[in-house]
Order: sequence, then structure tokens, then C-alpha cells
Amino acid sequence: MEQTRRKKKKRKGMAVLIISTIIIILAAASCIFLYFYLNRPVTRPEDTVSQYFEYLSQGNYDGMYYLLDSQSQTNISREDFVTRNQAIYEGIGAENIEVTLQETESGDDQVRFQFNMNTSAGEMAFTNTAHLTYESGQWLIDWDDSLIFPELTSEDKVRVETISAERGSIYDRNGNLLAGQGTNYSVGIEPGKFSDTDMETLAELLEIETEEIENDLSASWVTDDTFVPIKEYTSDELSDDLREDLLAIDGVMINETESRVYPYGEATSHLIGYVQNVNAEDLEEHEGEGYTETSVIGRSGLESLYEDRLRGSDGCQIYIVDSSGKQKTMLAVDAVEDGEDITLTIDIDLQQALYETYKDDNSASVAMNPLTGEVLALVSTPTYNSNDFVVGMSQETWDALNNDENNPMYNRFRAALVPGSTFKPIIAAIGLTSGSFTADEDFGYSGLSWQPDDSWGSYRVTTLHTYSGDANVRNALVYSDNIYFAKAALRIGADTLMTSLDGLGFNETMPFDIVMTDSQYANADSGIDDEIQLADSGYGQGEVLVNPLHLASIYSAFLNNGSMIMPYLEYTEDIQPQMWKTNVFSSEAAETVKEDLVQVIEDASGTGHNAYTEGVTLAGKTGTAEIKDSSDDETGTELGWFVTFPTEADSSDSWMIVTMVEDVHDRGQSTYVVNKTKEIIDSTILGQNP
Repeated sequence: MEQTRRKKKKRKGMAVLIISTIIIILAAASCIFLYFYLNRPVTRPEDTVSQYFEYLSQGNYDGMYYLLDSQSQTNISREDFVTRNQAIYEGIGAENIEVTLQETESGDDQVRFQFNMNTSAGEMAFTNTAHLTYESGQWLIDWDDSLIFPELTSEDKVRVETISAERGSIYDRNGNLLAGQGTNYSVGIEPGKFSDTDMETLAELLEIETEEIENDLSASWVTDDTFVPIKEYTSDELSDDLREDLLAIDGVMINETESRVYPYGEATSHLIGYVQNVNAEDLEEHEGEGYTETSVIGRSGLESLYEDRLRGSDGCQIYIVDSSGKQKTMLAVDAVEDGEDITLTIDIDLQQALYETYKDDNSASVAMNPLTGEVLALVSTPTYNSNDFVVGMSQETWDALNNDENNPMYNRFRAALVPGSTFKPIIAAIGLTSGSFTADEDFGYSGLSWQPDDSWGSYRVTTLHTYSGDANVRNALVYSDNIYFAKAALRIGADTLMTSLDGLGFNETMPFDIVMTDSQYANADSGIDDEIQLADSGYGQGEVLVNPLHLASIYSAFLNNGSMIMPYLEYTEDIQPQMWKTNVFSSEAAETVKEDLVQVIEDASGTGHNAYTEGVTLAGKTGTAEIKDSSDDETGTELGWFVTFPTEADSSDSWMIVTMVEDVHDRGQSTYVVNKTKEIIDSTILGQNP
């Protein structure tokens, strides 16, 4: 028992000793802590300023507020402080904030600093001073609005103004506006003066549904005295009668609006294209390129192709205004850069003439100066009106365009098409250049149907015109003899023909601003691989497809000693013509074919004789191409072609027109195109009355 009591007493003594030791240690620690706390280094003013701007760069406006001294926090609440600073810094798009402190004397209650940041108006930099107060053992900021900007007071506001860049205009070679800023008319309603009883009348005049008007009027921002736009019109669309009927309705107003306009409408739509307001997908795709919700973007044609040059760059300015709204201090300016104006080689008179002549046809037309390469016209019909996409197209109009079997949205001058007999001069020039035959060599007249032997089975080459005399290059071109050119292709051979056509730019993208479909001589990579296909290729059938502009470039070789001109679209003073392909034909072959093409026009039996014009030496070639699913197809259509150009014009006034018209069967075939082109030559090019 005694031993047990001694053990308990011993354990109790040890516990007391341990507790006493702990108390002593804690007391010592407290003394040490109190010593260092009372003798700690006071927070430096520059440390507080650095922390303040560190919070700013993090967007921690609450943290900034708690570094303000008591008087500053009395002057402005946390909520107002956060709201004002956040609105200013985020409103100007502040990023990459950098603050460099300047040297401060010990104990100084002012800290000078250099402030730099990027904003929506570019880089902003200034020197400022922070004033501090020592409170409760630390330096705190004596804050007012001047810490944001030195010139800013609590009564001032910071404004950010975007200056929209003006989109560049597009002109023709003579300075005629093809696309640019102009005036449209917005028909709208002042709701407080408009009666619902007039809803159906207005909808009928505007050719829209009443629901569309009701939806516009129900927008959250609409008040009784606001102007609510309903439909936009071009100056051509808003007739005097329509204007009068609209304004007769109480509450209906018509305001002028600045908009992108296309003065020549349908005549230039496939060439120029159109713009539309950007959508969410555009903003995502072009993030960081300066587009905003109010921007427009080129959707098609040259508006899209030249988008980066036309759209320019919006400007921005950030400035302080006083309580009366008067500008006080300009803080930053990013100058606006208007879009670039672009002048084309296009001649709008010729462009319009081609459009008006063929607007009721499915057609493609190209006009070019074959000596300089200047493209004078690019027309596809039927077409649409670019202005409709800008002012707003109704669903009915959009559906009509897309459901039209003639496909007005399809750009035919970019396509590759079956060339028919317009391909024959090319075969002639290749054969003469390669030495496969001579110009006067008689292949022997074979009538209207021919095959070399029974190996072709039932397939025969047919032609339309009989003639007497030798079956040579001249007569074959004048009478457009399919059989002669089938024989010519066989003489040339598949390998030589394919090599020659590759040298002319087939299976190659033409170096031109607008991407044209590549011309081809075969569907398969293996090329022309049988005798019938080779023979059919000789007169522009088989699997041959040619783009109209490419065809014009090839024909230019007949005027350029065997070299093909490089087509171009953007007008430049004193530009030197460039050749796309040199010496594709021998100069002798080019001259021979050119003279024979003159006979196609001047010979009374020539297929292009209807284009004959007194006083002008024209060369040309017609073509009628069959479009069939198979050799047995009797429901296929026909394409009518005509290529013509003067042979004696100089580089200042030379021209060439290439036109293709679909479905000329029972309309005179290629003669239909010859007659219409003759009208254009007389009325527009020569300025005569046909």
C-alpha cells in the first residue's frame, strides 16, 4: 500500500513539473512575440501601393477598398467604390496593367508611380501620385478619384467612344460606284401614334405578315415615342406611291439610313456579292480581328474576297467628361482607319449590256481585253439583287431564290462547262504546233457521219454542215466540222493532246482573284484512255470542261503570237501585261487559226456570220455542246457558245466576249448567242443602233 502511494505521489509531481515547464515556455514565447510585435518594421507606403495595384490587376476591387484609410471609406462606400472602379477599368478594356514605383524617401506619405495598361483605345501611360495615411500600425491609401486618372474627379465620368470605320467602296474602271455607302429608307412606327386597326393595312403595303410587326413592337426597349424600324427599302424600291400610302397611316414614319448600296443591283451581284451583319459564328471565327456586334462582313463575291481590305479598322477614344457632359481630358485615341477603295478593270456599261441581254437566260459571259488581260465584265444569269441581302430579305424571297429551278444563286462564270465547238480552234492550234498535220492538209470529206472502223461498234461521230472543198483547217472551222476535229485529235494522239492541254492550264487553278473551277479533259486521273473519248475531245465533247475566263485566255494566244494573257481584275495605272502561259502555240499556228476564225465571221457560210460588222474585222467561233447522261440520252440539253474579238484593235480598245447560254435547243442553238452578242457589239461597243 505504502509503495503504491509513493508511486502516485511521484507521478503527480512529474505532472506538476511538466505543466510548470509548459507555462514557462508559453510565457517566454509570449514575451518574444510581444518584443518582435512592438519592434516590427512598419509597412512601407510603397508596399501598400503595390498591393493595391496588384489587386487591381486581379480585378479584386474589394481588396483594393480595404487598403483605403478610414476617412476615404467614410467618403465612399464599398459598393460605390467597387461599382465605379469596375465600371471604369472594365469599360475601357483595361488589360496588362503594369505599375512601376518611383523612389520614395523613408517615411514619405506620397508614392509616385508610372502606370501603364492596354485599353480598347490602345496603350495608355501616365505618372500619378498616391497619398497615404498611417493608421493602426500600417500605411493606408488616402483615396479619391484622381488615383484612377490624375484629372478625374468624383463628378466626372469616363467615356469610351467607338468610331466606326467606313467600308471601302468598289468602283469600275471609269469611276462608277459598284458598291459603297449610300442612303436607304427605313419604314417604322411611333407606337404611341399607331393604331392596331391599321396593322393589316401596313402589313399588306410592306408585303410582310402582321406577326412580324407585332414582334417588333413587343421588344423590351420599345416605348410610345421611340421609332421602331419595321422594313428597309432601297431608293429604287420605295416608289412615290408606296411612300404616300405609308405616310397616310398615323404613326408610320420613313427615315433615311446610311447603308451599303449596290447601284447596279442584279447586273453585278454575282461579281460584287453582298455584306450582312455579323452573327455569333462570325464573331467566334474572327475573334480578335476587330469585329463587333454592329459590324458587317462580306458574304460573297468581291465583298468577301476583299473583306480584309474593304472593312478597315474601327477607331476608339477614351476621355473624361465633366458633370455637364463637356469633354474635359482626352486619355487615349486609337485612330480610325477607313477601308480601302478598290477600282476594278470592269466596264459597267458592258457589264450591264451583257446582263440586260441575257437576264432571261441561264448564261455566263466574260469580256476581256485579250492584249492586256483586263477583265471587262463577268456576268452570270439568272441572278439575285445584292441590295436585298442588305436591307433584309423576306423568307418568301429567300425561298423563291432557293427553290427556283434555274438556280439564280449559282455563279455560272466560275463554272467549268462543256465547250463544244469553241474547243476546235484549240485542237487546230495544237495540231499545227505539234506538226500532227498542216493547215492545208485534206483529211477527206466524210459526210455527216463517220467512224474509223468497225471497232467502234454502233458509235459514229456526226456533224451538222455539209460543204464542198478540202477538209482542211479553214473549212473545218468555218463549217464547224466535228468529223474533221475528231480525226485531228486522233492524229495528235492522247499523250500529245494531254501534254499540250496541261501546258494551256488544264487541271490547274487559274491565277485570278476569283477562284474559277479548273478546266479538265478527263474525269479520271488516268486521263483520255480510249479512242472514242479522244475523238470526242477533238470537238469539245467527251469529258472536256472549260471555264469561260480560261477559254478567253487561251483564245488570247491567237492575238499574242501564241502566248496566253494573264487575266486580272483590279485596275492599276500603266500596268504591263503579263503572260500566263508563253508559247503554247507556235506564232505561225496562232496566226493561221486567227485568220481562219475571221472567215467564221466573214464567210457567208460561216457559223458566226450573223455577227459580221461592216468596218470591223472580227474573228470568232460558235459552239453547240450536247449535255447528255449517255450516248443514248435523247432528253439532254444543249449549251450555245460564241467567242468573238476584233483582230486589228490596239491594246487600248481591244476586247473579247465569251458567252455560254444553256438550253438553246429549238432556239437556234449557237446562232441564238451570236445574234444577241451582235446586239451588244453594235449598241455598247461600237455605239451604233442595231
